[in-house]
Amino acid sequence: MSVLYDSEPEDLIDFLVHNGNGVKGLSQLNLKQIPSQFIQPPDQRHSHIQVSTQKSIPTIDVSQWADTNTAQSICEAATTWGFFQIVNHGIPPEVMENVKRASHDFFGLPVEERRKYLKENSPTQSVMLKTSFSPLAEKVLEWKDYLVHLVGTEIDGADFALWPSVTRGPVSEYINRVKPIIRKLLETLLNGINVTQIDEAKESALMGTLLTTLLHYPKCPNPELAAGAGPHSDISSLTILLQDDVGGLYVRLSGTTDEWAHVTPVDGSLVVNIGDVLEIMSNGRYKSVEHRVFVDGRRDRVSVPVFVNPSANAVIGPLPEVMEDGEKPMYRRLVYSDYFGYFFSKGHDGKRTIDFARV
Repeated sequence: MSVLYDSEPEDLIDFLVHNGNGVKGLSQLNLKQIPSQFIQPPDQRHSHIQVSTQKSIPTIDVSQWADTNTAQSICEAATTWGFFQIVNHGIPPEVMENVKRASHDFFGLPVEERRKYLKENSPTQSVMLKTSFSPLAEKVLEWKDYLVHLVGTEIDGADFALWPSVTRGPVSEYINRVKPIIRKLLETLLNGINVTQIDEAKESALMGTLLTTLLHYPKCPNPELAAGAGPHSDISSLTILLQDDVGGLYVRLSGTTDEWAHVTPVDGSLVVNIGDVLEIMSNGRYKSVEHRVFVDGRRDRVSVPVFVNPSANAVIGPLPEVMEDGEKPMYRRLVYSDYFGYFFSKGHDGKRTIDFARV
């Protein structure tokens, strides 16, 4: 099939989504120009945004979790930046390299193998192959594909056997290594807002599910026109991101109209960002922050975010502990699945999703 610059939208969606070719399939056609459906409006292109050369997100050494300075640095970063990198977290380098390689390996498979994991084909509901963000709802497509691995508090053995062979071992090992870090981060952040214990209800509302996603951004013939992800905040409680050395992640600076900081990859680090759920549950003390991804014209980029999400039926809202002094809630209580559904009913649109939860 020839996918032309001016192809009909339904033909392109068939190629990308229904036939499972994804953006990877487009990149293999050696196009000279990306299809028009991927071209960002001028004000959303890299050349339009202001990039700070002076500011970058904090990097925090977490080798001493019990140190009060570590806890203070984490809570300050969550309050002022909404983003930070952690180093000396204890995950072996080979575990991180293996899961990044798994992304390259999966998206290097023939399309006949990849499409086995489309939602309608996948042998398990815990693994799904997707492209762009929400391609049937968004106005402009995003230049990426991704493979989602969904787990609850534990990896289900029967589901695990149905995961792709090239991702099964590396992803499960990475999940097992990152879970203790997730709990330590949440305990630290909750302590910072006077919540001393994560009981069963809080655990369900904060970390009931983990979405470990292998993101693949193929090299792009027109990177100056495209985006890997439009501006958005995550709908997680936390997101833990492992990125490669290509770069391309940008974070909106607090208090600015359109100034952004590039999150320069730090070898061995993990990028942590606050999601909407933790902003809601902290009644605005911790900030979920807009971020975006631009793509590269020379190299494929991979990253591995773990989206730490509530269980689908969990109720989220400001925690009682942060409302003890008669503070008025900024957000209402709502079922997480409703929030999740609203997020994916449209394209990325900055911080507007959280307005769905405002009082």
